[in-house]
Amino acid sequence: MSTPANINARPLWQRLLIRRLKFLGIVAALLVVLLGGSYLFAPRWLLKANAMREAMSAGLQKQSVQAGDTNWVYYEGGQGPTIVLLHGFAASKEVWLKVAPMLTAHFRVVIPDLPGWGESSRIPGASYNIDNQAARLNDFVQTLHLQHALIVGHSMGGAIAGVYAADHPQDVAELALVDSFGLKFKENAFAKEALAGKDPFIFDDRAGFERATALAFEHVPNIPGRFIDVFVQDNIKNRAFIENTFNELREPSQETALQDRLDKLTMPTLGLWCHDDKIIDISAMDSLRSGLTHAPAISTSILNGCNHMPQMEKPQEFSQILTSFILQH
Repeated sequence: MSTPANINARPLWQRLLIRRLKFLGIVAALLVVLLGGSYLFAPRWLLKANAMREAMSAGLQKQSVQAGDTNWVYYEGGQGPTIVLLHGFAASKEVWLKVAPMLTAHFRVVIPDLPGWGESSRIPGASYNIDNQAARLNDFVQTLHLQHALIVGHSMGGAIAGVYAADHPQDVAELALVDSFGLKFKENAFAKEALAGKDPFIFDDRAGFERATALAFEHVPNIPGRFIDVFVQDNIKNRAFIENTFNELREPSQETALQDRLDKLTMPTLGLWCHDDKIIDISAMDSLRSGLTHAPAISTSILNGCNHMPQMEKPQEFSQILTSFILQH
């Protein structure tokens, strides 16, 4: 009978503290059960929640707008000069979330899902090659009044950005090409497989996803298995679109879509590459330099310790280079 008396004899603050700790313990246990259950049974929800968290911490809000034939879904946030970030093949706007916090601190940042990819709409049977995507990008720019922005394109997005800038030079203040497709480069293992019709970005299981990831990253991210399952499901769901677009990009006119228009680029241009890119060999940088005959300023930067995804593997260095470039012009 002494125990209750001892408990009641405790000061009020101790009793309140014990109750609070018990309550927090129950909440923590429920969260563990909820997150564990979500990981097992709803991993897609967790991925979306994490992307939302990263976007919010970067000051980004998700928006949508109808421009041309596409309902564009995009992130937007920050104030200052405008930067538009375009992702690459089989990717989405989320690949920019690591660099976004460092950019929204000084710039207005707009990050769309390119037409057909991510959450943006897709028209069955339509062409999504570089030329058509550049035309759609013009619809997006005009609708949101993004003229005179820095356009940044990564990989396939680089070719789209470059072709758009060549066709509408008056609407582009600066151009940044990151490990960009559409240029001539020394044939590597990836190029040989692509020319042979093998798409390494098609996969049916976790092992295939890991092979595709190893092709793009110097240091492969440690992604939990149930999250990988979501990426596998999406790859299978979008298989026809991925294959059709890949085959479109294998056409000779697409492989050099940017190379053939370099002399039409009349704005300051940045080339940014990972030294050990296994997809777009760094020799593409030489093709870029030699072809920019009318650009008033040419900047080049090479990053070590990354492969094809510098914005994800070297976000701080990437942001510093981009910030320095835009402030110089």
